[in-house]
Amino acid sequence: METAATPAASGLTFRDATDADVDTLVVLIESAYRGDSSRAGWTTEADILEGQRTDPEGVLAVIKSPDSRLLTVERDGQVVACCQLEHRDGHAYFGMFAVSPALQGAGLGKVIITEAERQARAAWGVREMHMTVISVRNDLIAWYERRGYRRTGRMTPFPYGDERFGIPQRDDLQFELLVKELA
Repeated sequence: METAATPAASGLTFRDATDADVDTLVVLIESAYRGDSSRAGWTTEADILEGQRTDPEGVLAVIKSPDSRLLTVERDGQVVACCQLEHRDGHAYFGMFAVSPALQGAGLGKVIITEAERQARAAWGVREMHMTVISVRNDLIAWYERRGYRRTGRMTPFPYGDERFGIPQRDDLQFELLVKELA
């Protein structure tokens, strides 16, 4: 791995998730976004959404999809992060990104997104990465902008009433499409 020289990348292993990882990945994703445990990191959505972020069925669906991968990141044999890569209509989609709250803010996310972009280019030959972010998450959107993603202004509605995606605490939630040209 090219980024192994940076402290954040030290000792990281990237691999595709398997069925055996589902429960561990659900716990990781929930801990990064929901409930009090998520407040240890900066990616928490606890103030705008309650309830679940994902479930075993959702994680397993990503693992089983023929056009998708759930990249799992380990350090010293422990799962510390994950992200979804999906091949869609000539671009890659980046989602389900979670870093253990205790490890956030130390550069690990930068290493992972860089590796995810590299793997998407290598596997599918794509030139763009797309993602959707809840539009009121200004700090998170700014972080992605510093990584080269641009806001498109293209919005899609939040699935109000579908508790599989959480219980909204605000009535102004929507997703904004962010796009990055890959070198």
